[in-house]
Amino acid sequence: MARKQSDYLAALLAEEEAEAPAPIREAVAERSRGTTLLGRESALARVASGEVRQVTQLLLDPARVKIWSGNARNYDLLTEAHCRELIDSIIAEGGQKVPAVVRRIEGDPDHDYEVIAGTRRHWSISWLRANSYPDMVFVAQVAQLDDEAAFRLADLENRARADVSDFERARNYLAALTTHYGNHQTRMAERLKLSKGWLSKMLKVAALPDEVVGAFASPHEVQLKPGYALAQAMQDPMEAPAITGVAQYIARQQAERREDGKPPIPASEVLHRLLTARKMMLGEDGEPERYSYHSRYGRPVLSVQSVNRQGVTVRLHAGSGADVEEIVKALRGALEHLEQTGQGLQR
Repeated sequence: MARKQSDYLAALLAEEEAEAPAPIREAVAERSRGTTLLGRESALARVASGEVRQVTQLLLDPARVKIWSGNARNYDLLTEAHCRELIDSIIAEGGQKVPAVVRRIEGDPDHDYEVIAGTRRHWSISWLRANSYPDMVFVAQVAQLDDEAAFRLADLENRARADVSDFERARNYLAALTTHYGNHQTRMAERLKLSKGWLSKMLKVAALPDEVVGAFASPHEVQLKPGYALAQAMQDPMEAPAITGVAQYIARQQAERREDGKPPIPASEVLHRLLTARKMMLGEDGEPERYSYHSRYGRPVLSVQSVNRQGVTVRLHAGSGADVEEIVKALRGALEHLEQTGQGLQR
């Protein structure tokens, strides 16, 4: 369900910095009245009375509006399924009732504005225009914001959105740390009113390599607590190669499942396999475990002798009694074992 207009204004106005632009600066008075981010029923009345200044509102063609690159939400990952509830709400209400926040841009022949807050609304209106509702317009309020103020405003709205994943926000914070705060975490935490410890954890999760994140069915599945445990494990030079190798193998499994129409490997299983990757590679004595295959008579058929950057050395044992088909089965098992433990030939 779309948020009430009062909720939108709460997100737009919820800022405590005296030097912020007027639409944000006036939040201080609103917060002092004991209201919350998601429950300010009197906001519209205050706008109507002139106590809070309304910003310019426009009806726009979404094709002339692009998404600001500083927003946490990944526009490319939005789908009809992700936006279905919002789409249905817009249809039921006869149009978009909650305006987005945009700012004017210059020098772009294809776009006149960029979205600071309201990415899902932009996607949904665009989808509706392409699917039987060509007259739908994108409702937006224009604000004058510099990049850092725009980032803070977008972050405020995203905190109230359950569908903005921890990983999206983490990557967004990592980019903003350099772009807006000169790599000073303390300054960033102060500006965003965040705990320094919490921000530090988010930034560590954001630094997870794409190869590791790719093991999950979607980046949305990388949540803060398990993601931080994974980030800590990746700091161990003995753990990192094993985790990366297993992650690449799981990513290929996920791709095969998608192609076959099968459900993805659950995030909990992915996390367990990644965090135990090195343990899977080692035997009880702490040495690398070597794969071996025995025939039904208990005789060795195949064993892996060594694994290094140059390749894999495999020994086929004489006198095993195995036929060609069983030897091929043993070799396939060895290759699968190496892939699962991050030692595969595709490292």
